[in-house]
Amino acid sequence: MDWFTATDYWLSRLVFQRALAAVYLVAFLTAALQFRALLGERGMLPVPRFVARVPFRQAPSVFHLHYSDRFFAVWAWAGCAVSVALLAGVDGQLPLWGGMLLWLVPWLLYLSIVNVGQTWYAFGWESLLLEVGFLAVFLGNDEVAPPVVVLFLLRWILFRVEFGAGLIKMRGDACWRKLTCLDHHHETQPMPGPLSWFFHHLPKPLHRAEVAANHVTQLAVPVLLFAPHPVSTAAAALMIVTQLWLVLSGNFSWLNWITIVLALSAVRFPADPPSVPDAPLWYVVVVLAVAALLLCLSYQPVRNMISRRQIMNRSFDPLHLVNTYGAFGSVSRIRYEVVIEGTSEDTPREDSEWREYEFKGKPGDPRHWPRQFAPYHLRLDWLMWFAALSPAYAGAWFGALVERLLENDRDTLKLLRRSPFPPDEPPRFIRARLFHYRYTTWRELRETGACWERSFVREFLPPTRLSGVSQRP
Repeated sequence: MDWFTATDYWLSRLVFQRALAAVYLVAFLTAALQFRALLGERGMLPVPRFVARVPFRQAPSVFHLHYSDRFFAVWAWAGCAVSVALLAGVDGQLPLWGGMLLWLVPWLLYLSIVNVGQTWYAFGWESLLLEVGFLAVFLGNDEVAPPVVVLFLLRWILFRVEFGAGLIKMRGDACWRKLTCLDHHHETQPMPGPLSWFFHHLPKPLHRAEVAANHVTQLAVPVLLFAPHPVSTAAAALMIVTQLWLVLSGNFSWLNWITIVLALSAVRFPADPPSVPDAPLWYVVVVLAVAALLLCLSYQPVRNMISRRQIMNRSFDPLHLVNTYGAFGSVSRIRYEVVIEGTSEDTPREDSEWREYEFKGKPGDPRHWPRQFAPYHLRLDWLMWFAALSPAYAGAWFGALVERLLENDRDTLKLLRRSPFPPDEPPRFIRARLFHYRYTTWRELRETGACWERSFVREFLPPTRLSGVSQRP
């Protein structure tokens, strides 16, 4: 069935599958190491409380049937194990149906996690991983050549990711149209990386060129994905280069990496294809049926994408089969950070000894240089960035975070870089204050060694003790 398969893309499929397995591994590892403090039985947003009020049909998950912290841990680590097996190429050693079932396992495992993840998992790259992961089930293994329709659907996802992001920028903040957004973005992005300070201090004309190049890559280049080779390969390669530039400029979890993985499926690598038999009829029927379903489900995302009221990062079905994407439709001009402090004194005063908690990724100590964490996702650090934008983003979980810090909760402290209090001496009071952060200049960096300069803005949470923790800042 020459019309059904694309033999020349067998190496593209192999590279895509191994890269996707690596992203799956990072996602499951993030869940395994962070879930107790975020979603556990004593977490900030406990899964048992969520499944008690949200029916299964709205958020299908195995945790509707049973939940315990031990069960969640086994579930997440099982996802890590399956991801390692796929990374090692075990799917290629199985019959076609066995390889498909093996790829289905991590999708089912991660779907159960995302659907109870609440605000901790309300990021576009979660749905993107599920959408791509579902399609990977039908890409086949060494027994068949890659199906043309599945390769097309992978490009369709990549098109929607890039084109949707480009449209929302042009419709959103005027700075994108004026080519000035990068005058601020590297400083105000959710989690800066080790090179973000240097990106911010690039000459303004280069910032304008960056924005213009971004518009070309997101609004013009995606159309070329559907052109014949080598045009489509060149378009995908350009997208990969752009994403690697973004990887260097900040910490965006695995958003850039899953986009690179998608682009790899559109690159035709020069290699002699192996000789494989025709695809079995049952496989052809299944793939075409799934393709028809996904194309029908694409109606809502396409309608949203062309709408003047376009929304970002929305799933239109509980299985996250087809979603809409986009990022940074607006760009903050000022960076605010919530700084959490504690004191051991019985009566807190302004002149008390307030000790600051340090987070792993988000800015805190002005002298602490940001580190590279992506593709690993520091979920609490990201939500702290949203909390600084508005206390409304923190209403559901910030009070629980303060309570856990007052208890010196071990699982919560593991999410931080440093706690200023010994394990057996928790603070008596916790407070939170809002600061304005800006990058230092070259001269300030040389004189002080600090990459940030900060100034107090206002109180975010007044001094609070364990017996009276507020649930809303």
